[in-house]
Amino acid sequence: MSPSTRDGNIWRWLINIKISADVFSKFPAYRRGIVIAHDIVNGDSPEELVTSLRDAEKSLCLQLTPENIVTHPRIESWREAYRSLGVKPSEFRPSMEALVRRVLKKDPLPAISKVVDLGNLVSIQHLVPIGAHAIDRLTDDMDLRLAGGDEIFEPFGTDLVEHPNPAEIIFAEGNTVLTRRWTWRQSKHTLILPETTAVEFNVDALPPVTDEEVERICDDIAALVKKYCGGRISCGILSIDNPVIKLVD
Repeated sequence: MSPSTRDGNIWRWLINIKISADVFSKFPAYRRGIVIAHDIVNGDSPEELVTSLRDAEKSLCLQLTPENIVTHPRIESWREAYRSLGVKPSEFRPSMEALVRRVLKKDPLPAISKVVDLGNLVSIQHLVPIGAHAIDRLTDDMDLRLAGGDEIFEPFGTDLVEHPNPAEIIFAEGNTVLTRRWTWRQSKHTLILPETTAVEFNVDALPPVTDEEVERICDDIAALVKKYCGGRISCGILSIDNPVIKLVD
């Protein structure tokens, strides 16, 4: 699936999303689905979306237990990837594992906003990490790469400034870290707010997730965004053979 426009709209961006060769040298089968939505209307989730989230939580509790989480192939693959990077997955959990563990503790995911809630919904439905970034203020390329160690990361909810570990996988805009440890924690720099009008979703996939499923997940996100937020939407997949997507607006 190549970058495309929907509803007949054509627009140009000046920013790229890319994945460095260093990441693919470590994980050649890794893919990242990309969904871009512009001119959206965010805000509180309607009852229908919250109900869908609760239904997905109930379904998840029928599939998994706290005891067998780590043996599920889609979670095990991420834990193994983290371990290969020298990261302890029991201390720094991939985002979807953190969501799953919360749900299995019978702790409902909070209804935060339409964009955040639909991302969490699709993440627990498909058991893949999904990140969402407000891109209204972007001025530089976004890239998934190995950290130099001097980049700046500001976790939301605090006033602290951190620096990633050298060679840690980060998603960054220039020298500003958007996500640490690949899919672990996002910064407040691209925090989704009620007034957010443009968003970028990442769908992270390691085997056994297939290319076809990454496409379906992106299509699911696009359909939910269109239904609940409106806007102009495009999708693409980054891979070892297609490491750059040129954004257009």
